Amino acid sequence: MTAKTRSHWKEYGTALCATLITATAGTCYGWPSPTLPYLQSKDSSIPTSKDEGSWIVSIMILCSALTPVPSAYMADRFGRKTTLLLGAVPFIIGWVLVIVAKSVAVLYVARMFSGLGYGIVYTVAPMYTGEIATNEVRGALSTLITLMNKIGILAQYCIGPFVSMRTLAAINLILPITFVITFIFLPESPYYYLKFERTERAERSLRSLRSGDIRLELKNIELNVQEDMKNKGSWGDLIFEATNRKAMWISIGVFTIQQLCGSAAIVAYAQIIFKSTDSKLRSYEESIILGCVQVATCTLSVVLVDRVGRKPLLLLSALGVGLMNGTIGTYFYLNTWHKASVEHLHWLPLAVLVIYIVCYAIGLSTVPYVIIGEMFPTNVKLYASCVAHIYTGISMFAVQKLFQVVEVSLGIYAAFWGFAAFSLIGLVYMMIALPETKGKSFANIQARLRRDVARDNASKLMTVEY
Repeated sequence: MTAKTRSHWKEYGTALCATLITATAGTCYGWPSPTLPYLQSKDSSIPTSKDEGSWIVSIMILCSALTPVPSAYMADRFGRKTTLLLGAVPFIIGWVLVIVAKSVAVLYVARMFSGLGYGIVYTVAPMYTGEIATNEVRGALSTLITLMNKIGILAQYCIGPFVSMRTLAAINLILPITFVITFIFLPESPYYYLKFERTERAERSLRSLRSGDIRLELKNIELNVQEDMKNKGSWGDLIFEATNRKAMWISIGVFTIQQLCGSAAIVAYAQIIFKSTDSKLRSYEESIILGCVQVATCTLSVVLVDRVGRKPLLLLSALGVGLMNGTIGTYFYLNTWHKASVEHLHWLPLAVLVIYIVCYAIGLSTVPYVIIGEMFPTNVKLYASCVAHIYTGISMFAVQKLFQVVEVSLGIYAAFWGFAAFSLIGLVYMMIALPETKGKSFANIQARLRRDVARDNASKLMTVEY
């Protein structure tokens, strides 16, 4: 059976079960949107201030920065499957704690556990799905990780407004338990087995993932693993290799823009943001519309990235989110100080945030991870990915925590104007610093980075001599 005629249903089925855990991560990410309005209301069984609410939102993401390095080690030592199964445990503990919580402190601890699981999932799930997939469906399976996350967020927007906080947590608890029950029977990555020369187990794993003859593919995977083992990298290679250092600075810059454009705050505080408007729709209805747009557009960048290119998509995305942030910031400013001038524009916040989500989805949402995959050699790619996850977790925490602080002290419009400024500064940065990698081989990308490093060194030398 050729690659073109081979059925891929086994790969899709396995990936679907595996990505139930990323849907779980999505439920944790979206949970504050419908829950915070209740916690901060007069009817709350756990009275929560705005400052405490911002910690409930952001502490999860801060804790997610603690687990990428240990989970990467565990994935290499104990297996991708085992590590993902262990990653479900913090989610289960987190939701159980929410169900029994009687104080804000318990909610903090619950969110900390969810954060630990979040970091494990987003380190290991892309590794697992990438290694079980054939070339023909690898992109689609990678998209499934993002899609399931957005579905988890949308579920919170759709269910949360109509049930109690504890009922929502009980419903969310079903997902990680279902993941464990189904995923425990699925195969480990054949790459992991071959790394330890367990050829028979690798063959059994591959047969459970493929239809038809797998001998040639097994041999190719074995050769790839042997090559990777010969060229093992280290954390130091990210710092001491000039091209890796250059690639790391470019990647960190792009991830900074991804976070400082405000997406993490918009998703987590969606219902609170909409409550600040004078829309004819209820805030939860607008949140549901926003969640549906997220799900619908999450595959857009995957379709466009190989047609349009990485850099144009990122530039268009940064420009779009910058303009939308500026627009909604101006709306909130006028709504606060000159309310009569925007009374007829009650539809504007929803329209602007829908456009924001589309602009974010086509570039900044997923393309930074494509850049990580393309700009680093195989022997340091995992280390670069861990650094990116840790940095992203810290940046997301800062955005989610400071959003509430800026809203209280300066006004919600100041927060959006800040996001707009960072987006447009990021646009200029990417125009100057980011190389286009579309259609280029790894050798070409590395050659371009070496030329850039040589040019930078020559420029520094000339400056010193002058």
